Amino acid sequence: MHLHDSSLEVLTQAVVRYAIDRVRLDPPPLDGPRTLAELRAMAGRTITSHGIGGLEALRVFGDVLAPACISVDHPRFLSFVPAAPTEASILFDLVVGASSIYAGSWMEGGGAVFAENEALRWIADLAGFPAAAGGVFVSGGTAGNLSALIAARWKWRHDAEGVHDRTRGLMVASQGAHSSVAQAGRAMDADVVLVPADDAGRMHGRDLTSTIDGLSAHDSARLFAVIATSGTTNAGIVDDLAGAADVCERRNLWLHVDGAYGGAALAAPSVRPLFDGIERADSFIVDPHKWLFAPFDSCALLYRDPRIAKAAHSQQAEYLDVLQDDEWNASDYAHHLSRRARGLPLWFSLATYGTDAYRFAVETTLSVAHAGADLIRQSEHCELVLEPELSVVVFRRKGWTAEQYRRWSEDQLAAQECFVVPTSWAGETVLRYCVVNPLTTVEDLATILDSLS
Repeated sequence: MHLHDSSLEVLTQAVVRYAIDRVRLDPPPLDGPRTLAELRAMAGRTITSHGIGGLEALRVFGDVLAPACISVDHPRFLSFVPAAPTEASILFDLVVGASSIYAGSWMEGGGAVFAENEALRWIADLAGFPAAAGGVFVSGGTAGNLSALIAARWKWRHDAEGVHDRTRGLMVASQGAHSSVAQAGRAMDADVVLVPADDAGRMHGRDLTSTIDGLSAHDSARLFAVIATSGTTNAGIVDDLAGAADVCERRNLWLHVDGAYGGAALAAPSVRPLFDGIERADSFIVDPHKWLFAPFDSCALLYRDPRIAKAAHSQQAEYLDVLQDDEWNASDYAHHLSRRARGLPLWFSLATYGTDAYRFAVETTLSVAHAGADLIRQSEHCELVLEPELSVVVFRRKGWTAEQYRRWSEDQLAAQECFVVPTSWAGETVLRYCVVNPLTTVEDLATILDSLS
């Protein structure tokens, strides 16, 4: 099925042309969802016994399926956490797919793993991790958090010399923790206790201390990790990382920092002090596909002492025996075995543009987000819900109901103006924008605010 003939050459040129044209659309179409019935009617039957042909499949994708997907890299896609991959990273993602690299072991993918580790080292240096630190790229923050916490629990049980081998573990996290922390607890059959946050959604060391002190003796004995957040998804708030580190050091607890969204701001000197204390964490994640300009899917997972992660995650099988003495088997550091070299697009982009360009791009998005907050302060019809720290801004349209927010959001998408969806804060329906695209401008935000009048 892999033989290259004249018809496949035509398809090759068509696919490459489509990819390059899409990368260079400025801006890309915002587009929007369609119903299942609409897609069935428009796409027709695509999987058949004899195939519909590559050119027809590409036409169906380009004309029907792609327009039914909102373009996450559109400069006015400001919902959730957008993405804005560089052209170099997207083009190299094509190379990664074409190269058929298995990046789980050094034997099979040492060159790719070496390059990924170069990118991981840059991130580790931003966080102030030691020279021995290391990790792996996984699919996203959910996988990164789960893998880090599995390593934390392994260490707790290992240090207890069998006492806790059958004990249901317990973790402590902020009320602002990402939903994947609760999901990790369910997957691991571990309990999660939440620490009350302040009015901005920040966990402080004093409240973490009070929460742990309030645990029963039984629960205190099963506590193995604290999860702090460096950039909450809903509000972009950074927890008191130094305070959390102090607590964990006093109590010999694993500190994991979820920086899936906000960790990228480590590259920006203007906000770097917000992250003081992260250098004392045992593990840390950041998603390059969020704010480090890489394509989906990519999460950088780093450990202060990767030997712990390797002990927790290495899989044993006869056919894997040959890999045990390799330099760095990436599959040993997370809950996976098979993996693509998903860190290579970030590596290629960093190598192409340099880290100074990354610093400038992150600072640019921060400046635009905060300039938008200034516009809200000057507005008569909108007001800030809380002061922004990173590039998430939460605000309200005075006097609006939840239905008015929903209708406005749908109308804006239908008109291809922007994609901004409501969220909630302290039980109130509000609006939120997240700027991670350096092509988003203050004028874009001003236009959106004007549409709310």
